[in-house]
Amino acid sequence: MNLHSESFPLRAGMKMAQLLDKDFSLLGVFSRMGLDFGFSEASVDEVCRRSGTDTDTFLLICSVYAVPGFRPSADDRVDLKEIVKYLHLSHSYYMDQVLPRLAQALERMTAGCQSKPRSVIRSFFSQYKEELSKHFAYEEDYVFPYVNAVLEGRSGEGFSIAEYERNHSNVEEKLEDLKNLVMKYLPQGCDQSQAMLALVNIYTLEYDLEKHTIIEDEVLVPGVGRIENA
Repeated sequence: MNLHSESFPLRAGMKMAQLLDKDFSLLGVFSRMGLDFGFSEASVDEVCRRSGTDTDTFLLICSVYAVPGFRPSADDRVDLKEIVKYLHLSHSYYMDQVLPRLAQALERMTAGCQSKPRSVIRSFFSQYKEELSKHFAYEEDYVFPYVNAVLEGRSGEGFSIAEYERNHSNVEEKLEDLKNLVMKYLPQGCDQSQAMLALVNIYTLEYDLEKHTIIEDEVLVPGVGRIENA
């Protein structure tokens, strides 16, 4: 599916408010792209231009989230520096906003539980947070600096985007375990309303990480690979 085909549902000329109305999951994208609310009747392109955001890149990221069946292709125009910036801001969004909200819901959920299940849930969450932090640190310390060097025409000796692709770990397994622990094995005495909130946070994070991975694997990796091989 091409971003500029006539059948494509997200267009630069459509109203920005109309775009957000298509899928509420785009709220997180808007915040990470630095777009402020108060669009009035402005188009997607007008809002992006005012904020200094590349319109094609913004529409590509929104399409990954909001268009069923959409997969990025080599024909899509994209600014890889904007992609790196978005991925970097996503790391901060997950660690500074999403995980603290989830931790708070888990603590409130287990406040009335016995000490053993409370300890197990805390341990699962702590392990997942540590794994996610290490995953992001690798990308921040090695991958993104390498990509920026390649984009600026500097040498990135000792590393390649193919190496990153080979070592790109799955960070969703422990999150799946935590979700099942809450959904299937929550003991009596735990707060059900907070369990519901915890699950909403888990499902939201799971969905967002899936889209995050698509952007890494199907936009960043092939885009940098084409530059390496040019």
